[in-house]
Amino acid sequence: MESFHGWVCCGIAGFGSAAATTEAVTQLLGLERRQVFRLLKPYRMEGATGLISKRRGRPRNRRWPEELRDKALAIIREQYWDFGPTLAAEKLREAHGIALGRETLRLWMIAAGIWADRKQRQKHVHQPRHRRECVGELVQIDGCEHWWFEDRAGRNARCSCSSTMRPAG
Repeated sequence: MESFHGWVCCGIAGFGSAAATTEAVTQLLGLERRQVFRLLKPYRMEGATGLISKRRGRPRNRRWPEELRDKALAIIREQYWDFGPTLAAEKLREAHGIALGRETLRLWMIAAGIWADRKQRQKHVHQPRHRRECVGELVQIDGCEHWWFEDRAGRNARCSCSSTMRPAG
């Protein structure tokens, strides 16, 4: 049983004894007097299992229809497969008239395998550059032709300036 249910069970169980008053149990559980009596009835009938919600494990009442979910995911797979949930929700709203929240769409996309949340995404490992065996093996040479000497070397005399760079180390 979860920890909250354990606290409720202990508080309700102690309520039957003479030592625990209504005020003490309400303070212990952080509930109103009415809620304590509401929980006491199923506890007396079924024990600790009576405190667990009967809706546990069942789908919620306000969920979206499966047809809408399938339609939205099909559109995303066809047209917006590389979009994130926020942009996909905007496009579904603008172009297709399907108004869904971005968080709902994100959960659907993760379940369908279209989107991966940050923890599930592959990290790009940066491979360091291995050192060269010989010193000076990785030398870069750059040059540019320019009219460096203006008219002093003749009209068609173009010179090239070359520079060499090598990494430190």
